[in-house]
Amino acid sequence: MSGIGGWLDTGHSAMENQQIIDHMARLLARFDSNPAQITVQGNAALSVVAKTSHAHLYEKEGLLVGIWGRIKSENEHVQATINAQGMAAALADLWRQKGEKLLSDFAGEFVCCIVDKQAHKVILAIDPLGTHTLYYQLLNNGILFGSSADALLVHPQADQTIHPQGLLNYLYFHMIPGPGTIYQAQQRLLPGEYLYFNNGRLETARYTQFRFDENARRPFPELQQEFVSLLRKSVSEAIQDQKAGTFLSGGTDSSTLAGILTEISGEPANTYSIGFEATGYDEMYYARIAARHFSTNHHEYYVTPDDVVETIPLIASVFDQPFGNASALPAYYCARMAKKDGLDLLLGGDGGDELFGGNVRYAKQYIFSLYDRIPAPLRNYLLSPLILSVPPDTGPKLLRKARSYVAQATVPMPHRMETYNLLTHYGCEAVFTPALLAQVDIGQPAQLIEQTYHDNFHARSLINRMLAFDWKFTLADNDFPKVVQACRLGGMEVAFPFVNNEILAFSLALAPDQKLKGTQLRYFFKQALRGFLPDEIISKQKQGFGLPFGVWMQSHKPLQEIAADSLNDLKSRNIIRNDFIDKLLDQHLHEHASYHGTMVWLLMMLEYWFKQHHLAKI
Repeated sequence: MSGIGGWLDTGHSAMENQQIIDHMARLLARFDSNPAQITVQGNAALSVVAKTSHAHLYEKEGLLVGIWGRIKSENEHVQATINAQGMAAALADLWRQKGEKLLSDFAGEFVCCIVDKQAHKVILAIDPLGTHTLYYQLLNNGILFGSSADALLVHPQADQTIHPQGLLNYLYFHMIPGPGTIYQAQQRLLPGEYLYFNNGRLETARYTQFRFDENARRPFPELQQEFVSLLRKSVSEAIQDQKAGTFLSGGTDSSTLAGILTEISGEPANTYSIGFEATGYDEMYYARIAARHFSTNHHEYYVTPDDVVETIPLIASVFDQPFGNASALPAYYCARMAKKDGLDLLLGGDGGDELFGGNVRYAKQYIFSLYDRIPAPLRNYLLSPLILSVPPDTGPKLLRKARSYVAQATVPMPHRMETYNLLTHYGCEAVFTPALLAQVDIGQPAQLIEQTYHDNFHARSLINRMLAFDWKFTLADNDFPKVVQACRLGGMEVAFPFVNNEILAFSLALAPDQKLKGTQLRYFFKQALRGFLPDEIISKQKQGFGLPFGVWMQSHKPLQEIAADSLNDLKSRNIIRNDFIDKLLDQHLHEHASYHGTMVWLLMMLEYWFKQHHLAKI
């Protein structure tokens, strides 16, 4: 898992361009030492760094084509051309024939770059669900691009100025959602988007369009047979001739992959699980059920607080932007075990929840949506005013619950999903310094949420609107980078069979109540795999893969010290108010360790990110 980078520009000699692209390639390879393919053609340069099966580079007559990953086409003629000529050469021919329209039927997990130096044109694209990342920056007379924000910074014209809005967005979302980045001058492509640069003019657009078919109804046996067949095909395509294993949390997605991988390979699959000695965080019991059921070659590791102290700087170093999802750490330990065992690839179950309705908040929002079924006059003029007039935390328990329910149910979607947002709970004015607040729009996170929720691929149902919303914020902005970068740090390739284009199309054609039936999550998925998965896993409650950081901080002195030291160092950057940091450490943590511990983790990882990366001042 390495990357791609390059540029189209004027103003540097061939020798300077060679030195710059060599430096960029070394940076892309620094964690996994994959080989680099490099080409320099006058004012253009391109490098693809990855193992041979995932690196494709072509150059001819001033045309440079690079692909990181694998591209498939739903057009049989185009796929035949790819099979015959290779991906990069086929793309070069398609570019000459169709221009930017060549992307219309592409699928797979990929980044592709086409640099036409004679016409001074560039086209960039990432896969439909954004499993890969691509950054770009306009130059004086060209464009700079790469799959790592750090890689862009080696170019002499790269602008390293930190974007204050990115800092606010990071604390709101626990990552920086695209198309924004941590750098003022850099932007990021959105899932299924292409960029077309033509002699100084730049445009971006979506090359692939998804559309929910909410009226589709097919017999269950037919759907079940097709679904299982698609899963087998997707896993087969992902592993090909590689030595593969899979993450195994004990949830439905990872357990399904473990079973199918065992079935396809004809031998016990290598499965990897992480445990925590902390009440409410450990899922090893269910992982062992799946491992026994499918007779996998199972590997376990219990992460300790000492592991967290040791690994924090490594995690910060591999993410090219501030990133606050703490489950990157257990994912890294899985990748490290797999690397030690000599594997080439790990399969991640990411995407199953977001395609088939598995996140707990889907059921929760359904319950809140029931309030809207009460006639509006009764709801707006009697029930809501009456119930909300009761002071919070007073009266009988049933009345307090009713007030809490109505208070949340009356918040319109999609903002109702952010009711418990940490930054909203504290308030921006209490967290950020006046200097930072003067440079940002505190309303931008809400605008991003609103915009994404209503860009919903013709979804009418609540469940499909939430799924489409999560394809961006949960998958492309959060889970994919988390797993990809954690595996990169562990020297391991990763693939996501659930986001295969055919499985995505299958999900789009499922009826809404086949994804969420009342409050039953993943209704079709579980029914289709009943008998294949253990009953205990089908019926288990959704938990997650969280790190008990706040809980451990209560008693582990080294964790307390590393957190306090990093937050005190953060004070000097004039981003976070000193009094907020003091109150967080001295008061809030003792009130609710797991809840407020998340903010400690976010701030600690922000400071470590600053320390690990070469940055200009804000």
